[in-house]
Amino acid sequence: MGRLYLVGSINWFDLTIENAEALRDFYSAVVGWTFSEVEMGGYQDFCMSLPEDGKTIAGICHARGLNASLPPQWLVYITVEDLDQSITKCKELGGIILSGPRDLGSYGRICVIRDPAGAAAALICPPR
Repeated sequence: MGRLYLVGSINWFDLTIENAEALRDFYSAVVGWTFSEVEMGGYQDFCMSLPEDGKTIAGICHARGLNASLPPQWLVYITVEDLDQSITKCKELGGIILSGPRDLGSYGRICVIRDPAGAAAALICPPR
C-alpha cells in the first residue's frame, strides 16, 4: 500500500463482491479509475487508480477465499495501535467480529468488525 499509517486514520478502501470485473468496469466508466490486476491464486482482484497520476486509491475484490464472508459494500480500513485491544473493546461495546483477525504479512494484521449500528469496517494494525 505504501501509505503512512496514522492511528485513527482511514488508509484504504475496498469493495468485495461476486463479480469484481463488472464493478471494476463500472467504476472505470463512471469515475474514470484505471486498474491493475492483483494475482490471487487462480483469479485476479483489482487495484483501482486515479486516471491523472496512477495513484492507487482502492481495491475491488472477488468474494472468494478469505473474503467470501465480507459484506458487499465499500469497506474502510482504519489504523489502530493494538489490534487485539481494539477487538476486545469492539466486543465489549456491542460490536462483532466478521472476519479475522488475520496476518497480512508486511501490511500487518486486520480484522473486519460490525459496529452496534450494523456498519462494517476493517481494523488494521501495521507491523511493529
